[in-house]
Amino acid sequence: MISVEEAIVGRQSIRAFQADRPVPRKIIEKILEIAGRAPSGSNIQPWKVWVVTGAARDAIAEACHARHMAGDQGEREYNYYPVKWREPYLGRRRETGWGLYGLLGIEKGDREAMKLQHGRNFLFFDAPVGLFFTIERDLELGSWLDCGMFIQSVMLAARGEGLETCPQAAFCNYHDTVTALLGVPEDQQLICGMSLGYAVPGAKVNRFRTSRTPVAEFTTFLETPASPP
Repeated sequence: MISVEEAIVGRQSIRAFQADRPVPRKIIEKILEIAGRAPSGSNIQPWKVWVVTGAARDAIAEACHARHMAGDQGEREYNYYPVKWREPYLGRRRETGWGLYGLLGIEKGDREAMKLQHGRNFLFFDAPVGLFFTIERDLELGSWLDCGMFIQSVMLAARGEGLETCPQAAFCNYHDTVTALLGVPEDQQLICGMSLGYAVPGAKVNRFRTSRTPVAEFTTFLETPASPP
């Protein structure tokens, strides 16, 4: 069993999974049961989870990948990223994107290679299990925060079972396709998708690790009250 520190620090977005190694349903249920202990305001537990394997998984992968390869960019129901990029967020985004492409030998300007790599999102990076998280539309921002804590708990619980994940906002581009194939009621909204499975040992793409800013850059310690404005 790994420690909490190992689960958090070792977590990364895996982009190469073992397609021929299924994940038993009992393990998926255990992961979700553990994650269900995530905190939520007044314990309302607003998250909804949709698990796809087999033909259900393949249908979503085929439909979304086909739209992507056809050049259909889709349209998200909510802005996940900043509408106007600025520093330091723009720099971090570029560092991540070019870091991954550089590792894979994809040069700047090679749009076709970038498109193919991005398209692997919609194939679940070959993972045998796909997860989708939804929330009821009439809930407020606090419930979205609750869902975020639940999703993080899913990823950490998966690591405790020897599994890895890749959270994917990319599926939100085709929320209409995904929700239709899942049978999601109209009163629910897609938050994101996630690939779940066993990582391919030694895969080059899985060696990519994003950087993190030092604690001193995002933390303020106060011993006396700040001066009022």
